[in-house]
Amino acid sequence: MANKKIKVLKYTAVFEPAEEGGYVVSVPALPGCVTEGNTFEEAVAMVKDAIGGYIAVLEEEGLEVPRETEEVVVTKVSVPTLQTI
Repeated sequence: MANKKIKVLKYTAVFEPAEEGGYVVSVPALPGCVTEGNTFEEAVAMVKDAIGGYIAVLEEEGLEVPRETEEVVVTKVSVPTLQTI
């Protein structure tokens, strides 16, 4: 039996408060990878599961697994808009 190596991949997950409570989580590097949880802890567990499932499907179909570089920068950007008073 051959030994297998476990590789740990890291992805940026964006947690946004949901209107009905809890969090909606998306993973920008994995298009369409979105999940939710009632608490932050549940949302973390759910997104880990979603990422694992996403990667498993890609591997089953022989598709390349997207990698996220360490140079990712996440910030808020202010954009002025014209408003009618």
